[in-house]
Parts: sequence; structure tokens; C-alpha cells
Amino acid sequence: MLSEKLSIKEKVGYALGDTAANFIFQTMIMFQLSFYTDTFGITAAAAGTLLIVVRVWDAIFDPIMGIIADKTNTKFGKFRPWILWTAVPFGIMGFLTFLTPDLSPSGKLIYAYITYIILMMVYSANNLPYSALSGVMTGNLSERTSLSSYRFVFAMLAQLIIQGLALPMVHYFGQGDNAIGYQYTMGIFSTIAVILFLITFSTTKERIQPPKDQKATIREHFSDLFKNGPWIAMFVLTIILFITLSMRGSVVIYYFKYYVGDESYFSLFNVLGTVSTIIGILFSKKVSILYGKRNVFIVGLIFTAFFTFAFKLIPKESINIIFASEILRQFAYGFTIPLLWAMMADVADYSEWKNNRRATGIIFSAIVFALKAGLGIGGAITGYILALYGYIPNEVQNQEALNGINNTMSIFPAITFLICAITLFFYKIDKKLEIKITDDLAERRLKTS
Repeated sequence: MLSEKLSIKEKVGYALGDTAANFIFQTMIMFQLSFYTDTFGITAAAAGTLLIVVRVWDAIFDPIMGIIADKTNTKFGKFRPWILWTAVPFGIMGFLTFLTPDLSPSGKLIYAYITYIILMMVYSANNLPYSALSGVMTGNLSERTSLSSYRFVFAMLAQLIIQGLALPMVHYFGQGDNAIGYQYTMGIFSTIAVILFLITFSTTKERIQPPKDQKATIREHFSDLFKNGPWIAMFVLTIILFITLSMRGSVVIYYFKYYVGDESYFSLFNVLGTVSTIIGILFSKKVSILYGKRNVFIVGLIFTAFFTFAFKLIPKESINIIFASEILRQFAYGFTIPLLWAMMADVADYSEWKNNRRATGIIFSAIVFALKAGLGIGGAITGYILALYGYIPNEVQNQEALNGINNTMSIFPAITFLICAITLFFYKIDKKLEIKITDDLAERRLKTS
């Protein structure tokens, strides 16, 4: 049955795919900007422009990838094969992006553009089908939320490793040479990622197929997309949310290195925050079943904004309060993490329910684009802010630069978290409509099976 429960083995197998992706994705969020500026020798403004330019190409490639995924038909399904086909290229590009070849300044910039663009293309070809897979593994609402919870617990485990071990590994392998340290560290992470992708491919199964008589054109699919109010709300939410996550994630290492003045706190700060996030994720399913996904998402974002703003008021000497605020902030945010992708699967159902056409890949491709756009724009904004406030790599910063770092850690992301919460008021799929859509689709599929 389409609503059958998924085994723990399949949920864990699926979840390991996000563990794999996050060995590279989280490294990009946490270290890419500082790697470019402090290790590779690219200016903050040039690095910011790089992150923006790549998003322009993503705007072209991601919808194309969504169409390709929807048109894929193999004995393994539509989306699973892409996890297999991209596993090794993803690992290779994750490694190459963090190499530091001895080139001229312009040569370094060209190398950074080429490797980052290809990495993002491979990321799309992998993560878009991977995300869409969650929408076709089961039609059961509770199981989708459970699957998302598994996914993001395992994603957070990768984040825990990256935040707790990446910088110590860079220092250990580099012995004072961060370029060598990144090379060895990313070699290890990329190898692990490839292995985990292969496990995901071998343990998952696609169960939901588009209606047999579906003959929609690409134009009709995109027309459906832009008439889909819940999708528009989720697209706007995703791009702003990942701008926020990238902006704040990129500045944390600067915050401790320059503002607090002790980089050694960085790893523990992130580890404790991630553990708190995992706890929040574990409560998410039960709370969202009681109160609805959208409502839990809104409340979680409001509390996240509150504890993010608190960093503006905390003296840099009050390390215990800094840590406590991050633990509370990450706990609040943890409730929201599984809901984004569970709600996107609901949006795909809504589109099929409303239009009698299912285009899971196209729907998810736009969200993966929004995610990557947010990631790039957020990193670019951080680079521009640092340049605007007079940041100089590997030097003692003046007060203006320190203010810029502190504001990017507190006020700026607090505002954008609140904007995300406001956006969700335009998402009209409440708990009652979720149930109606699920029941109606189950009845349709039963008639055509």
C-alpha cells in the first residue's frame, strides 16, 4: 500500500544520504568563506561575488535538473539512480573545491569559480533527486514527518562531526599549514560521503508514481508551479532561511577568532548547539502531529530569532551565557528542521490533488535552487559586510570590523528569521487540508492501481 509504514532500515538508509551530503555541505556553510579569504588568499569581496555569480548559473541548471529527474525512468526508479550516479563525482568535487593550487591571484579566482560551479551542479544532480525521493517513498503523512526526522537527525550527526572535528583535523593534519590540513580533512570527509550515498541507494524504494494517464508538458508543469500558493510561500521561506543560516554560519568562526578573541571555543560551541538541535528534532514529529507543521515551524522560528538577537546583548567575556544562548537557540530551531522537507512533499501532493498532475522533481528542484541561492547569497552578504566594515584577514580588527562581525552574528539573522516566520502565514496547507489531500489522493490511486 502507498501509505505503508517504512522500516527503520529504510529510514536510516535514506537518512544516511543527508549525512553524506552534509560532510561537504556543512563544511561549505561553516568554512568556505574563511577558507577562501584566510587560506586560499581571495579577498572577501571577490569571494562574495563568486558566491553570487554561481547562483545565476544555478537558476538555469536547477529547473533543468528537475525536468531531467522527472523524465528519468529506470528499473531503479526516477530519483534513486541519481544518488548512485553522482556519488563519486560529489566526493571528487568536494575534495577539489578545498584544494589550494599555487596560482596567481586571478588563477586562484578562476580555479575557485570552476570547482565551485561544478560542485554545485553535482550537488543539484544528487540532492534534488534525493530530496524528491522522500515524496515518493510513502504517502503517509506521519511517516513522511518521521522520515524527515530521521533524515535530519543523521544530517545533524554529520554537522556534529564537522563542527566538532573539522577545525581540529585541519590543524592536526596541517601542523600550521591550513592548506594541507583542508586537503587531508576533505579527502576523508569526501570518501565517507561516497560510501554513505551508496548505502542510501541500496536501501530505499520508490512507491508513488505519477498518474498513468499523465501527459503534461513542461510548460504546464511550470504553470502549475507558479499557481501553487503553498509552493511560492515555501520557495520564499527557503531562500530567506538559507541566506540566514549561511550568513550566521559563515561568521561564527570570525566571531570567536576576532570578536571573542579565542578560536578554541569554536568547536565546542558548535557541538553543544548541534546536540541541542538534535534534541529539538526528536520532539518535532510529536509536536507537529498535535499542532500542525506550519504552526510549529512559526513558533520555532520566532524563538530562534529571539535567542539569535540575544547575542547582540551578551558581553564577549560571558562565555557561559554565549554557550547557553546558543543551546537554547539551536533547540528552538531543531523543531523546524524536519518540517521544511516534509511540507515540500505535502506541496507536491497538493499540486497533484489540485491539477491531477505530479511533478515532484520540478517542485523540489526549485526548492533546492532556493536552498543553494540562500547559501550563496548568505555567504556573499557576509563577505560584503566584512569588507564594508573594514575586515582584514589574519589581523587584529578595529572596532568597526568587530561591530560588523557581531551584528552578523545577532541582529541581521534575527531579522531574517522573523521574516521567515511571517512568510509561513501565507502557507495555507493546514492540518485539516493535509488530511483531506492525503485521503483524496489515496482514493484516486486505489482506483487507478
